Amino acid sequence: MKEVATVQGDVVSVERVIAAPASDIFRIVADAGRHPEIDGSGAVVKPKAGAPHELTLGATFGMSMKAGVPYTMSNTVIEFEPDRRIAWKTVLSGFLGRFIGGRIWRYELEPVDGGTLVRESWDISQDKQSALLRRGKLPSITTDAMTKTLESLARIAEGPAAG
Repeated sequence: MKEVATVQGDVVSVERVIAAPASDIFRIVADAGRHPEIDGSGAVVKPKAGAPHELTLGATFGMSMKAGVPYTMSNTVIEFEPDRRIAWKTVLSGFLGRFIGGRIWRYELEPVDGGTLVRESWDISQDKQSALLRRGKLPSITTDAMTKTLESLARIAEGPAAG
């Protein structure tokens, strides 16, 4: 299946139809422990201790990351509609989080013929560095990473151990 990328203002999205029920796909993206498994960027290492197994509205979780150097992101679930939508806002952990972060990662699921249309979005409209993030190659790099994420998500959700 081919992914389709779009850019609308400060939101970059990639979508793909995955041949699996929305509930199975949602169960994967709403589990912080599975984020390293589906991450197409290669930067997500593992959830920090205490991350909830099932994310819910208002849940917070830390994620160990590595892009050249290790760092930790703090995430808060800000949108949550079971089997339809989940989004979390992410900031750098610690003091620097006051100045770095605010981007939103969002998954939207819509049942369609043949499975579920899955849209992953990178929304920098509330990010403290949005002016810097929209320049250069980062939107293109993020689009490529989201494409790989949806490929991984499809492989897992459509695989023999799915469900």
